[in-house]
Amino acid sequence: MIDALVDPADPIERQRDKLLQIARVLMARVERITDDGGAAYAQFQRAAMLEDQVRERTADLERTLDLLNLSNDRLAEANRATEAARQNLANAIETVQEGFALFDADEVLVLCNSRFGLHLLDIKDHLKPGLTFDGYIELVSRSRYLALPEAETPEDWAIRRRRRHQDRHVIFNVRMIWDRWLQVSEHRTADGGTVILQTDVTDIIRLERLERGKMLDDQARVIRATLDHINQGVCIFDAEGRLVGWNQRLGALLAIPLARFRLGASFESLMERFQSEIAFDGITPEGLEAWVRAHNGRAPLNFELRRGADMILDVFAQEMPDRGFVMSFTDATAERAAIAALSRANETLEARVMARTLELEDALAHAERANASRSRFVAAASHDLLQPLSAAKLFIASIGDEAVAPQSREALAKAQNALDSVEGILGALLDISKLESGRAAVSVGPVRLDRLMTQLRDEFAPLAAAKGLRLELLPSSAVVLSDPTYLRRILQNLIGNAIRYTTTGRVLVGARPKRGMVRLEVWDTGPGIPEADQENIFKEFHRLHAPASASEGMGLGLAIVERACGLLGHPLGLNSVVGRGTCFMLQVPRAEGGALPAAHGQAATDLRQQTMVAAQDKIAFLVENDEDLRRAMGLLLEKWGMSVLDVATGEEALALIEEIGILPDFFLVDHQLGPGMTGVEFIRRMRAAHGPVPACIVTANRRPEVAALCAASDIRLIQKPIDARVLEEFLADL
Repeated sequence: MIDALVDPADPIERQRDKLLQIARVLMARVERITDDGGAAYAQFQRAAMLEDQVRERTADLERTLDLLNLSNDRLAEANRATEAARQNLANAIETVQEGFALFDADEVLVLCNSRFGLHLLDIKDHLKPGLTFDGYIELVSRSRYLALPEAETPEDWAIRRRRRHQDRHVIFNVRMIWDRWLQVSEHRTADGGTVILQTDVTDIIRLERLERGKMLDDQARVIRATLDHINQGVCIFDAEGRLVGWNQRLGALLAIPLARFRLGASFESLMERFQSEIAFDGITPEGLEAWVRAHNGRAPLNFELRRGADMILDVFAQEMPDRGFVMSFTDATAERAAIAALSRANETLEARVMARTLELEDALAHAERANASRSRFVAAASHDLLQPLSAAKLFIASIGDEAVAPQSREALAKAQNALDSVEGILGALLDISKLESGRAAVSVGPVRLDRLMTQLRDEFAPLAAAKGLRLELLPSSAVVLSDPTYLRRILQNLIGNAIRYTTTGRVLVGARPKRGMVRLEVWDTGPGIPEADQENIFKEFHRLHAPASASEGMGLGLAIVERACGLLGHPLGLNSVVGRGTCFMLQVPRAEGGALPAAHGQAATDLRQQTMVAAQDKIAFLVENDEDLRRAMGLLLEKWGMSVLDVATGEEALALIEEIGILPDFFLVDHQLGPGMTGVEFIRRMRAAHGPVPACIVTANRRPEVAALCAASDIRLIQKPIDARVLEEFLADL
């Protein structure tokens, strides 16, 4: 009711006057109305309360008006600050040299500067606040100032652009018409908005392009100079098989003017042009064209070209990273000629070596027969002479002292000593003949040195004492591996020589352990042996510092020692100082030292004996087109105890095996048998028909392709000229 009487929009003074007027009217009315119940007083009381409420409401209204005025002042100040900040931001982004645009988190354009979209004049007027990001992309994709990549539509460009927009930070270049370029970078703001910067990088890209062009030109000049400098012909083709580069050497090797080479010419057209002038070896023209047409994973290719009757070119082709390929041509004429000449010389040398080998084998056989005859003669003569000598000694011993005059007893004693000396010489000759003929039987086993030393001391102590010498044999508990008879004979000869040639002093015999071996040493204090004579003393009938008397020996002791040590495999050594004495030493393996070393004679013939055992009763099949070499190999194999079948070609070999119906134990096959088939082909056919028969290729061809072919077919390869030891190893493996 009061609100209807008092208008809040009136000034405060007006509202107060109205309230006072209302109060006076109410008071007058109260005074006029009187009743017995005190209603007038109650009316007055209510009016007073109403006045108090009006007063409080008026105060609240005044405070509210004050707060409203303050808020309006602050809002006006904030609006002025916001407008100033907006103007400052607009001025700031306007001074930026790049195009600038800000999209909010809802992908709506908030503001941009005048440089944003400057290069897209046909959409610049549409770039205003409120434009969505998709709308912006759609406008750019259809701008006539945008240079789309080849075969790309505006829709494809827009899809690719939106995909890039998914990244948080994006930088890429956009090509415009008239060869202009913009670099566009996008960055996310903290509230999810997007800031786009557009930078004109036309000058930078053109400068880089110019520098790259200069660098490529420099590289092209360097490559051209390099290609023209090398001694190989080179041609380069791109991924489409078009000629993109070559050097001058190529024309010289192919005898083709460089004017006939045309940039961009296809490989097929060049093949058609040059095929009539060259011949292929190792590949067919169709195979080469198929290699060129293959675009993925082309393996390097190596083959030969022949131009005319004389020139041979080694060609190597390889794929490049860009799927193009490069071919190099090397003049191999001189190399092939040298190989052919070397092969001919090798074959001639093989024939000469084989002829000389046969001659030497014949001479060796004659020498062996003569040596065997001499050894048999010596053995027979020694055996026959020992019997009458023994009888003569018995006759002399049967003569009693009483039947002989005193003056004759000395003559009988000297005759007895002479017969003993002759018997010793004949025994030594018999030992020499056995050792030289290889008929000496050895029985290697454990030998106790303490027992051997005791026997030798008992044997030589009286002889040393008779000459006034001191004989010392140092005790040893070692057990060695040797033949006890020959080891004792070796030490007997060494100790006997030491006593014979020593006039004063002593003879010392000892055993020195040394790394699984025992070194037996015989020392003396004799005159010593000059270095010039140290090799000669081991020769038969050679004596030093002693008269040539049978009673003093004939110089066979050291010869027997050397041959016996060689037979047993005991290394023999000598150390001597003239005027001070001599030491002979030999090394013998300890019994606990492991396997027995092979005797010298056995070690020298182990491989040959294995070969003989393996070759016994074997059938060998030779396939060799060289008649002299075939005959020489046949003689060698027959000498080793084999039966030999030999033919000149693979066809003859197949026919012979079919005819006789017998499969040989192994094949020795030349690789180059003629135009019919190669050695490897022959062996493959034999294995296909008869299973994995042992076979070996014998060839003078040292090209790696032949070795790889044999390895792939699991065929043994022996190079010419043939080494008999290699052939022995092959036969021993059988």
